Order: sequence, then C-alpha cells, then structure tokens
Amino acid sequence: MADVAAAATIERKPIWDRLWSVPPLLVLAILFFYPLGLIVRQSLGNPGTLSLAAFAEVLSSREFHDGLQHTIVIALGSTAGCLVFGFIFSLVIAFVPFPGAKFCGRLIDTFIALPTFLVTLAFTFIYGSAGLLNEGLMRLMQVDLPPVDFLYSQWGVILAETTVYTPFVMRPLLATFSQIDQAQIEVASSLGARPWRIVRQVILRAAMPALIAGGSLCLLLTVNEFGIVLFIGAKGVITLPVLIYAKAIQEFDYTTACVIAVVNVVLSLTLYSIYRAVIAHFGGNRADMV
Repeated sequence: MADVAAAATIERKPIWDRLWSVPPLLVLAILFFYPLGLIVRQSLGNPGTLSLAAFAEVLSSREFHDGLQHTIVIALGSTAGCLVFGFIFSLVIAFVPFPGAKFCGRLIDTFIALPTFLVTLAFTFIYGSAGLLNEGLMRLMQVDLPPVDFLYSQWGVILAETTVYTPFVMRPLLATFSQIDQAQIEVASSLGARPWRIVRQVILRAAMPALIAGGSLCLLLTVNEFGIVLFIGAKGVITLPVLIYAKAIQEFDYTTACVIAVVNVVLSLTLYSIYRAVIAHFGGNRADMV
C-alpha cells in the first residue's frame, strides 16, 4: 500500500508543479502581454483594416530617424563613459589603499537605489544656466550670458546618464576584483612588470566578463532612459522614449506613438537577449548584476 501511495504522489506532483505556474502567468498576461497586444493592435490601425501603412510612414519619417539616431548615440556614448569611469573608479577602490575605500564600495549599492532625477537635479543646480558654476564664472568674467551651456545638449544627457549608470558597471567589477589573487599581482610586480602592464595583463583580463556584462546592461538601460532626457530638457535631443511621450501625450497621435513603442520594445528585447547571452557565456556567477 505504501508503494502505491508513493507512486500516486509521484504522478500527481508534476500536475501541481504546472498549476503553480498559472498565477504568475496570469499576472504576466494582465500586466504585460495584454497592454503589449493593445499597442501592437493600435499600431496596425483599426481592427477591420489592419495594415503596415503606419509602420511604413513612421519608419520613413525624418523625425523617427533623428530620434533613433539620438537614442543610439546617447546610449553608446553613455555606455562607453560608464565602462571607462567604472573601471577606473573600481580599480582605485579595490587596489589603491586609502581611508574610506570600503565605505565607497558600499556606497555604490546606495547610489544604485537613488532615483535618476536626483542626479539631473544636481546637474541643473551645478551646471545649469543659473547654476553655481555659471553664476561664479559670470561674476568672475563679468559677462551677462552663462559661458557653460553643455548641459542642455546631447553631451549633457550623456554626462548625466554616465553618472547615473556607472555604478551598474562598478558593482560587478568590485565583486570580480575581490576574487583576484593578490599573489598574481605581487609576482608580476616582483618580476619587474609596471603598473599599467599588470592592469592590462592581469586585472583587465579578469575583469572582462564583468565589463561586458555591465556594459550590456548599461546599454539596455540607456536605450530606454526617459526621465533624464526629459528632465534636462535638451533642445533638439529627442530619443525614442521621449518621442513616444510627445506623440501620445502632447499630440494625441496614438498610432504613431504605438508604432514607435513597438520598435522600441523590439530594440530592447534584442539588447536584453544579447545581455543574457553574454551572462550565460561568461558565467552569471562572476558577472551577475542582481
């Protein structure tokens, strides 16, 4: 009898396992797939006359091309800045002894949790037209116009996004640097290797998986960044998320907004697939961001 009961339990277990997946699938369908389906249907026109005419019109427009170009340039520029500054700062925190190094490393997690508008607000107070830097320079140079105006340009957006997302590169780098055997560095130094050669041949080689994983995630996040671009208010810098907002909220052109949203979703899913492939290739335990 015990064997029969055990066999019945084994047969029922897969059914219960499948039933446990129903609630999250329902939540996912309601919160993601249903709104996404409405967006796709709206982008194809009326239900009775579905066509790709809206896609052809939007994808061939100059406005969309400019938005796509700004999105790609800002994302690539911000990601490159995150990789460079993230590697340098992590290198200093991990291998250059100074008071408060451990505190700086722990502060990275806190900085990740902060909302992005705080950084843009701080940039406005410092580099804005009426910010501290321009007010000081205007008094010093005795001029009426602010001499520093890069904040309201594409470079200002790139700088703000680099500041916000650099910790997403530093976090896996610091975890990787903590696992590097100090004996390798000491041996290389005793053999006459200069610091730059040690960084290039020992540290950088070990940090490459974390750099690629962190850079992939930063690229994904910067492509979809909306708040920083909108808050800075850079003239002529319209990315795809901002263009969606402008079409839907300001112009009430929902079809065009849905077409651009579908393109943005496809671009995001493509980048996310690349990110997951990179994590799987190099090993999620070494470069995991979460």
